[in-house]
Amino acid sequence: MNRMQRERVAPWVLLAIVLVTWEAICRGFGISEFIFPAPTAIAGKLIEFGPVIAGHAWRTFWVTMVGFSISIVVGLLLGFLVGSSRLAYAAMYPLMTGFNALPKAAFVPILVVWFGIGVGPAVLTAFLISFFPITVNIATGLATLEPELEDVLRVLGARRWDVLMKVGLPRSMPYFYASLKVAITLAFVGTTVSEMTAANEGIGYLLISAGSSMQMGLAFAGLVVVGAMAMVMYELFAVIEKRTTGWAHRGAH
Repeated sequence: MNRMQRERVAPWVLLAIVLVTWEAICRGFGISEFIFPAPTAIAGKLIEFGPVIAGHAWRTFWVTMVGFSISIVVGLLLGFLVGSSRLAYAAMYPLMTGFNALPKAAFVPILVVWFGIGVGPAVLTAFLISFFPITVNIATGLATLEPELEDVLRVLGARRWDVLMKVGLPRSMPYFYASLKVAITLAFVGTTVSEMTAANEGIGYLLISAGSSMQMGLAFAGLVVVGAMAMVMYELFAVIEKRTTGWAHRGAH
């Protein structure tokens, strides 16, 4: 087995070890399902409530994708603006950092007042929690363009716009994909948090319902589904990144 094959197998081996250890602890210490369900109990709930979980998962998924798509558009525009201008960087970056420090869960009650219970607060929470990594990474990729390279391009007749579009943006693509892999996981967190307090559908709503009825196995099943959706999207962006920015990863191969 070569190195690449070992790297592909390693996550599954680690997952198997974690699940076996988890199951052994629950069985060995006789931990009640109401306290900490074993993997087999969670799998049983996934099978028993499969259609219900699937319906809530689909709602969480498409709401997250809507908010995440908005965050990509806004993040790209803001990142380009902040990264292409030193004045904009100095003026906006501290404000965005302060905004990002605010707990996004605190916005949910405000969003409920503005938009009511339903899709609106969930979409906006997913957006608010996920646009910042995209903005920061695009801005960083543009702002850290080597001065020597920019000077050479200007000597060759390139304008500032040409430098940004033909060199700055391509150079920022690895940063962009890295931000997408972080932002998509945050978007699922934002949607789930919003659904726990401002929705009657979705995995977040399922978690609250399962917790109130003491069905911990069902609650953990919902968490597993959210984690699985986030992992799938993460891997999707990782594959796209390797196919479109292979030049940035040539040293790893």
